[in-house]
Amino acid sequence: MPPKRKNPPSESTASSKKKPSRIQKNTNPTPTSHSIPWPPHFKHLERVHRALNLVYTFCCTRKQLATTFANLKSAVEGHTKKDLTISDIAQIKFLVPKGVHFEYVDEELLQVYIAGGGKEKDKDEAYSMMSNTVDTGKEVLLFEFVDGDLKRSVVKQLDEIQRIGVRREEIKMPTFSTAQMTKLINKRNEKFQCAVDKFLSECAATEEDPVESIKHQHSPFVPAKSSHPSTPGADTIPPEIPTERKSIPEIIEEIKESDLYVGQIAEGGHRIFDPQEAVYGDLTFVLSQHLVNAIYTARNITQLYSHQAEAINNLHDGHNVIVSTSTSSGKSLIYQIPVLHELERDRNSRAMFIFPTKALAQDQKRSLVEVLSYMTEVLGTVVVDTFDGDTPTEERRRIRDEASVIFTNPDMLHLNILPNEEYWRMFLKNLKYVVVDELHVYNGVFGSHVAFIMRRLRRICSAVGNNKVQFVSCSATVANPEAHMRTIFGIDSVHLTDEDGSPSGRKEFLCWNTPYKDPTDPSSGRGDSITEAAKIFAQLILRGVRTISFCRVRTACELMLQAVRTHLQRLERGDVVSRVMGYRGGYTPQDRRRIEKEMFEGHLLGIVATNALELGVDIGSLDAVLIVNFPYSISNLRQQSGRAGRRNKDSLSILIGGAYPIDQHYMSHPTELFTKPNLSLAVDLSNPHILTSHLQCAAHELPLLPSRDQIYFGPSLPSLAASHLLPDPSGFFNPSPRFLPSPSHLVPIRDTEEPGYAVIDTTHSRNIVLEELPPSRAPFTLYEGAIFLHQGRSYLVRSVSHSPQLLAEVEAVNVSYTTSPRDFTDIDPTHTLLSSPLPGGTSVCHGSIQVSTKVFGYFKLDRRNHILDAMNPASAIHAASHAVLSLLPTDGLRSECKAPEKEFAKFQTRRKRPGRLVFYERRAGGGGGREAWEVMKCVLERARERVEECGCEMGCVECCLGSRCSEGNLVVSKRGAGVVLRGVLGMEVDEEKLEGKEEERGLEEVGVGIKVEKEEGVGGGWENTVV
Repeated sequence: MPPKRKNPPSESTASSKKKPSRIQKNTNPTPTSHSIPWPPHFKHLERVHRALNLVYTFCCTRKQLATTFANLKSAVEGHTKKDLTISDIAQIKFLVPKGVHFEYVDEELLQVYIAGGGKEKDKDEAYSMMSNTVDTGKEVLLFEFVDGDLKRSVVKQLDEIQRIGVRREEIKMPTFSTAQMTKLINKRNEKFQCAVDKFLSECAATEEDPVESIKHQHSPFVPAKSSHPSTPGADTIPPEIPTERKSIPEIIEEIKESDLYVGQIAEGGHRIFDPQEAVYGDLTFVLSQHLVNAIYTARNITQLYSHQAEAINNLHDGHNVIVSTSTSSGKSLIYQIPVLHELERDRNSRAMFIFPTKALAQDQKRSLVEVLSYMTEVLGTVVVDTFDGDTPTEERRRIRDEASVIFTNPDMLHLNILPNEEYWRMFLKNLKYVVVDELHVYNGVFGSHVAFIMRRLRRICSAVGNNKVQFVSCSATVANPEAHMRTIFGIDSVHLTDEDGSPSGRKEFLCWNTPYKDPTDPSSGRGDSITEAAKIFAQLILRGVRTISFCRVRTACELMLQAVRTHLQRLERGDVVSRVMGYRGGYTPQDRRRIEKEMFEGHLLGIVATNALELGVDIGSLDAVLIVNFPYSISNLRQQSGRAGRRNKDSLSILIGGAYPIDQHYMSHPTELFTKPNLSLAVDLSNPHILTSHLQCAAHELPLLPSRDQIYFGPSLPSLAASHLLPDPSGFFNPSPRFLPSPSHLVPIRDTEEPGYAVIDTTHSRNIVLEELPPSRAPFTLYEGAIFLHQGRSYLVRSVSHSPQLLAEVEAVNVSYTTSPRDFTDIDPTHTLLSSPLPGGTSVCHGSIQVSTKVFGYFKLDRRNHILDAMNPASAIHAASHAVLSLLPTDGLRSECKAPEKEFAKFQTRRKRPGRLVFYERRAGGGGGREAWEVMKCVLERARERVEECGCEMGCVECCLGSRCSEGNLVVSKRGAGVVLRGVLGMEVDEEKLEGKEEERGLEEVGVGIKVEKEEGVGGGWENTVV
């Protein structure tokens, strides 16, 4: 993408002229049935268009040549034999407005963009340019077609592959095939002819002179230098952020009336949910006046909702309770009132609140302390404290001995509290309530670990004489809450409350599909969903709509934040930039608390987050949620959507559909978003690896006696104890010596690591820690020359230290590129555990593998994600792998990505491997390998249909390009993917599919096998080996 335009065509150049009425949103220039002779003026325009098309396409094959008006002029005039004027091109843009860019851009930024094909020294100088001079820099007039990128064909071989950090040699730019260029040229010419025919037909219908009409109407398309960018949507934005926003329906209509809207709302994708009145209930027992007053003073609550009253009554009657109601329905009060009521009755009572994240624990602690502050007369000083990894060591004994209520997480219960049960006996003996909020988080492998931790907790409490602990859980998006709670805690009696009595405001939901690059041409591919989301985000916050945007991964979060700030600057609203911040894992605790505080107090208008804020952290009233790409499951979508409208006002949720197949599925079938049931949660208590690990921990806390402890660990306990634990003469079992002295520290319960590498901002000698990265992420993020993103700002990695301290020094820069690591992965199957035949004579397998990954360099990418140091695409198997991977029902699997320097080397490696599709679990201990194996046949068929039905020509992320491809999809073949998938399924392959328009490597006949693998372990460092 050329650099951000500084002074595009502005309507200020023709302020007295209306926008041409013939230009409608979603105009589709199709051939008309009229056969009207073309006036000489339009024949001249056609000659100009053909010459521009030819010269521009040629220039696109020369990275160092920018397609400015000055560069194109003489070449075009050589073809037409007439002077090329700005008016000629403006008239062409008038006829095909969505197919052409013709506008002024900053010359220095343009040089940064075209620097990618030059010498390393020249590139580095260009990349280091600051764009702060954009307001005073020289401008040039840029022309480009915007109907999609020229696809590079696969060549016989690469002359050289640049290895950054290994060799500093130049690489030859890959060639473009003549067939591809010819096809694209003809396609543009046909579209222009259709546009002229349509315009002439319209003029004939209204009896207008077409020549005079186009000369009059093209004026707004003449580019002009201006300090006021014409940005889509800017015309309807209020000059100041209103203190009282308009209603959501009014705001939606304003956005639809703006130039930003070109029909992005999917058909059937606009749903309205009516407001719901509150339903109240009564308690069956009497609360003290002190407690009633405290709740009223702190929360202004005079009545309980029906679900709150029902759950509190059940707790008072001694039952275990699970509450499954909507987000922001007041579930926290359900466990706070019983705890406070019990403390009034017995000051020695204890309660343990367990939350999956530190942020959520801190938030709930603040809420409880606020209510307690109004009960000091009756309760005195009640110690309520947080006990987590951030708690200072010197404070932990005081909290253990004095706290009546502790806020903790499963990790601290596993690592600190249970292993040191002798110091916690008084607390555990008086423990009355155990609250486990956000129950839906405890699913899969993590849920299995937590289930055994809860059994260990119940076992220790029973050992100290406490068999009356009550368990309380809450969750908003679970299909089987009652059954799941029984499984997690190992209890039989659970009372479910799922009738929501809380009020809710009017809510609107939009399925917003990112438009094609050329809205009239689906083959041009979809635009960037992050850029599209950033535009909507800016539109909302500038209208006073407090908005949160959810992104699936950390990198997307940073890119989204960067795009929002860039768009605000283009709208000349730089004053709002500081009121938008990011929130994700990796930020320091101090930064997270500051961001939460600023959002809660109303200073921030918008926040861009990962699922770190998906849970119920109270950051104040939110009006809108933007969900950038489908968030893996319907439950995640509903959880995130529920963050808006937390104060009974009308609210808005928007799902931004990108080019991913799953996104396009829901854009085409939006009804499923509202009718599909929530996800049924499941944990595997029979997993021998997880069970035996927790048996080691339990035996260390208190020697195991199989006849007594089977109620906690199941009927397999005697055999597992005999084979994995150390017996003593009295019949008890102790942990194996290899797990001593601390078994719990050898049993990780999450797919996370402790922070390792500190990122230090050395700009102007600041030396401030920006964030910390775990060792497994550092190799792919921190390397010399990398661009590191933090709060949407770019930092250049100057140095990385691996010893004695793990740190990286970065410096703030203002560049228009990002970086992506270059790495390769070797995958070797070691054992096949399960195998099942497929119709094509191949098999789908489940087993263990060895994975080795090495990072050896990086790419520089422009804002359109184009590689500035280019390489060539090819490979049917690689494309087929991504087509299947995108449709698998789990996010825990990865595939083998093909590296071009290996696939297209002059001299092929001796390391030969069979043709196969391999999908492996990213982390040991379960990531969906078994589940993928079970549904593979169905997924293969769906992948084949998707590849063959997709309207693109060369492959796109909607069919066979991988959104997470570590090699940037440089080695892919859509046609080959279809052949491979048909072959695997035993279907006939049409020989015509092997011939065609797509030039690439010849697809040799290979036997393709399918393997779904499972990692057995994970290493760390810049070169990882999984064995």
